[in-house]
Amino acid sequence: MKKLGFWSSTALVTGNMIGSGIFLLPATLAIYGSLSLIGWLCSSVGALLLALVFRSLGQLQPQALGGPYAYVRSALGDFVGFAVAWGYWISIWCTNAAIAVACVGYLGVFFPAITQSNVASASCGLALIWLFTGVNALGLQQVAWVQRMTTVLKIIPLLLVGLVGVWFIRLEFLFAPPAFEGSLFEAITATTTLSLFAFLGLESASIASSKIDNPAKTMGRASLFGTALTVFTYVLCSIVIMGVLPPEALASSNAPFADAAEVFWGVSSKYIIAAAAVMATLGALNGWILIQGQLPLAAASDRLFPAVFGRTNRRDAPIYGIALSSVLASAVLFLKFSESLVDKFTFMMTLSTLSALIPYLLSAVSLLLMIRSASQGQKRSKQIAAALSIVFCIWVIFGCGMDVIAYGSILLLLGLVLYAARTFFRTKP
Repeated sequence: MKKLGFWSSTALVTGNMIGSGIFLLPATLAIYGSLSLIGWLCSSVGALLLALVFRSLGQLQPQALGGPYAYVRSALGDFVGFAVAWGYWISIWCTNAAIAVACVGYLGVFFPAITQSNVASASCGLALIWLFTGVNALGLQQVAWVQRMTTVLKIIPLLLVGLVGVWFIRLEFLFAPPAFEGSLFEAITATTTLSLFAFLGLESASIASSKIDNPAKTMGRASLFGTALTVFTYVLCSIVIMGVLPPEALASSNAPFADAAEVFWGVSSKYIIAAAAVMATLGALNGWILIQGQLPLAAASDRLFPAVFGRTNRRDAPIYGIALSSVLASAVLFLKFSESLVDKFTFMMTLSTLSALIPYLLSAVSLLLMIRSASQGQKRSKQIAAALSIVFCIWVIFGCGMDVIAYGSILLLLGLVLYAARTFFRTKP
């Protein structure tokens, strides 16, 4: 089987990051005004640091399967490995709920009634989740076909709006006073936490290491280059949208990219950009639903997740893991359906970010443990990247807020209780 080279691996990293997050984030960040640009800068630096961490881990263990889960299990043992797999799995199905919400926002451009009713928007989001659950149940070939069809459209609307819209920026919009009433540090922390969601997936190449040619070299380069390309795209588009739309219009927009395109291309372009954004979010949802079945499948093969997650249907799809994950994603979406579209997206985005930060944090800790035998020159640079990543992750974890931390803690503790119970019954005579 032909393996992925540098450019294909870079496309994997960039494609998994550029999904729904950036399409609705400008509206979420509107309350912070130009301070959100500082948040983008901080999250971009943090993402690049984490990319360096995964590059180093990939060099040390190029054949490890499962990315953060595999690295942490190797360095810290089964118990911590399970905690990482559990937290990362939570992140995936929370991400899928957020992707569905973002897609609903852009469908509202064509069908306004969807976003005008909380029940309608929640129902549409649930329908999307289960549509692609069905696609994934059909097997890898069908999933791959959908991904090929939607991959290009992940980037088209972003680059079109960014490269053309830069000529229509109004400085009074871009540098309008923020509506946020907290301190400067609170604003930067909040915007960093929210914008980091758009970088989730930077570790994708490490998860697919077995399919990459010369992973010890290619995986790290692809992670860094893909993350850098994504940083450029995100920052450019954020500046353009903030500079084109009035702050009050941006804050209430369910489809900021489409609204921005309407300003400089007219009404018809709004629908073109919205259609491209819908395709992009559908592709992201399809890809992440694939992963939400594959991760517990890997953990089940190591006997850390229940055996049911390792069962596949006749098309070799881990149907039980996919279906259960979609049930949980649906529950997260449904529990927040009474709130506005942007509020639902913000909650699920932050919970997903928190759930991913634990695996990121422990991956950086694992790197510190693994490089103890490395040469001093290589050791120092890796230590610095790992230490700064740890500080960054801890900062953003607290930036998620106590409400989200409480939800995340309950989910994590539930997983640890299940692990303890399973261990007890396996060892009981």
